[in-house]
Amino acid sequence: MTGRVAAVNISEKKGQVKKPVDRGVLVKDFGLEGDAHGGSWHRQVSLLAQESIDKMKALGIVGLCTGKFAENITTEGIALHTLGVGTRLKAGEAVLEISQIGKECHRGCEILKQVGKCIMPTEGIFARVIEGGEIKPGDKIEVL
Repeated sequence: MTGRVAAVNISEKKGQVKKPVDRGVLVKDFGLEGDAHGGSWHRQVSLLAQESIDKMKALGIVGLCTGKFAENITTEGIALHTLGVGTRLKAGEAVLEISQIGKECHRGCEILKQVGKCIMPTEGIFARVIEGGEIKPGDKIEVL
């Protein structure tokens, strides 16, 4: 399966809507350089498919764009939530390994407050950075 990177997004604090950047650097065993979620843990990078965002738009929720669900990488063309834990993805120059599918939304979540519903608990995925490298919108993302 092959898709593309639609956006790369970062935030200074956890739980915030992320802002798009022209390019990012994925750092091995850390995450996306400059992002609050980076660190030595299993949820270094979050990914969400544009198709999942489009489902929310179809429910009538307006103003949705990349980063609104606090995802680091927005993709197109791959149903991310159908992939299994341990699946590896090549994104730009980097290699990611899926470590978790979905998450529990915490109380007081800014995304839930702003959007009214969060799709990350069911369709967002998390990954560890196995090989670092640059990533930017338009890059190919493929299941290895």
